[in-house]
Amino acid sequence: MKKIKKAVVPVAGLGTRFLPATKTVPKEMFPIVDKPSIQYIVEEAVQSGIEQIIFVNARGKEAIEDHFDTHIEVETLLKDRKKEKLLEEVQSLTKLASIVTVRQKKPLGLGHAILCAKDVVGNEPFAVLLGDDLVDASPPCIQQLIRLFEEEKSSVIALMEVEKNQTPLYGIADATQRKKNHLPI
Repeated sequence: MKKIKKAVVPVAGLGTRFLPATKTVPKEMFPIVDKPSIQYIVEEAVQSGIEQIIFVNARGKEAIEDHFDTHIEVETLLKDRKKEKLLEEVQSLTKLASIVTVRQKKPLGLGHAILCAKDVVGNEPFAVLLGDDLVDASPPCIQQLIRLFEEEKSSVIALMEVEKNQTPLYGIADATQRKKNHLPI
């Protein structure tokens, strides 16, 4: 069985719950302490053995891809000002993983966004990480799911229970079936 080395990260959503801020800034770029939330997602994936991140992007979301790309002007400025630690931090983003971007041309939902990555994923197992869904767990949530995938030799999914009055805010799965391998994350 092939190991999971690719992760699809759908980031094409409009971020309507965070308007008006998301009119010009992708919600995945909102900072959590000192870095954007998408960076935490990518770092967790890399820490879990993922080598290639496939962003499913949309128009106006180029800042996400740019965050993980080289920025010559900023790097030159930091070098000239002898801000070596900050320069190292900025440059380390480009080395985290192989970053590929595909475009979701119409907002047709999460399933369609994942489907947009099929040509890059090919016939390999892959993880899906949501660009605005942070989980603080040790070992990382995606690493736990990858281990379970390897043990079960089957697809796995992480779900979260929500109050009934909160269900309109989320994609909902019917989890009334027997919980075979329930991991507390």
